[in-house]
Amino acid sequence: MKKILLSLLTLLIIAVVAFLIIGPSYFEKQTNQIDGEPLPEITAEAQTLHDSLFIVDLHGDTLLWKRKITDSVDYGHIDLKRMQAGNVGLQIFSSVTKTPRGQNYDSNSAETDNITMLTVAQLQPIRTWFSLLERQLYHAEKLDRAVVDSAGALASISNVADVDSLVETRTGDKAPAGVLFSAEGLQTLEGKRENLPKLYDAGMRMAGLVHFFDNELAGSMHGEEKGGLTDFGRQIMGDMEEMGMIVDIAHSSHDTVAEILSIARRPVVSSHGGVQAVCGVNRNLTDEEIRGVAATGGIIGLGYWDGAMCDTDPKTVAKAAKYIRDLVGIEHIALGGDFDGAVTTRFDTSGIVHVTQALMQAGFSEDEIRAVMGLNALRVIRQGLIPMKDLPKTNPKQAVESAGESSQ
Repeated sequence: MKKILLSLLTLLIIAVVAFLIIGPSYFEKQTNQIDGEPLPEITAEAQTLHDSLFIVDLHGDTLLWKRKITDSVDYGHIDLKRMQAGNVGLQIFSSVTKTPRGQNYDSNSAETDNITMLTVAQLQPIRTWFSLLERQLYHAEKLDRAVVDSAGALASISNVADVDSLVETRTGDKAPAGVLFSAEGLQTLEGKRENLPKLYDAGMRMAGLVHFFDNELAGSMHGEEKGGLTDFGRQIMGDMEEMGMIVDIAHSSHDTVAEILSIARRPVVSSHGGVQAVCGVNRNLTDEEIRGVAATGGIIGLGYWDGAMCDTDPKTVAKAAKYIRDLVGIEHIALGGDFDGAVTTRFDTSGIVHVTQALMQAGFSEDEIRAVMGLNALRVIRQGLIPMKDLPKTNPKQAVESAGESSQ
């Protein structure tokens, strides 16, 4: 009997160890996929133009997974080698800290959490198992380690000088790719205003207030109540604007979006998604919301998965870009792929040239393509990173616009 129990215990230990070693990567392989649908051959003209662009992507969720950004792997969507192959100049990496069980676009409770099990399975530090704040700080540490491990191939971006240095070095050989830290929901504040400076000090320079559920700051488009900003949310938004942290409206309820746009003193971004005129899902922006983002001087990052475009064809990304251009102007369009965000796409970050080619085929000019693929995002990031105290003592919106113009 003892031998049987010992054998069963041994098998159990082997099974647990195998799960901890193989499980996280297996789960990601089933989660972040490429659909395998055909893509057109890239023309020499499109590749030449693409290679000359400064490309910025506003949203990737790679930090959620066990692998390192500097590891070259054959699954998922983003790693350093594929960023280099895709000529990505600046990638914003978002921190996902909590997702609801049975996650969907319509209604989710804040009572359950899938990420706790993932943090345990990935053998993250115990401090991250029971604290959303610690999970986010751990993601910041992961990004910092990736920069160190890259031996100069990645560069941290936290202020305007960093942005300008990156732009300058991207014109030379062995150009680094910039990385900037963001958040998918500030439930990580755990209801405490004093935790925001901790995230800022850890490198966070952009944040969405909510993710797939309502929290202490605001209503989510996918929450149960879908309300607007709370008093705490208004306070935190004001703090973000003061310190130079860009406000992201992705996943926010319509009431939250309306209130953010009505009180914003600085450019607002929608980091990843689409527009309802092209793909009528609830997470995409209405025409009124598109106009509201434009009124702040902000940008809309277009995604590549079916929840943003209703398909994965890069031609649809160009269609959404054309719609925004015709409604409010080319200067308000950017890229926000949501790579590694539990989505299926038609290409990974090495294949962003397909977006460049789709824009060319849709009749966009070279200057327009340069704006969409990165220059618009660079402008807004430059503006957004300046602390309010460092802006001229004039109308805040005019001061931000002037700062952005002088840095280009």
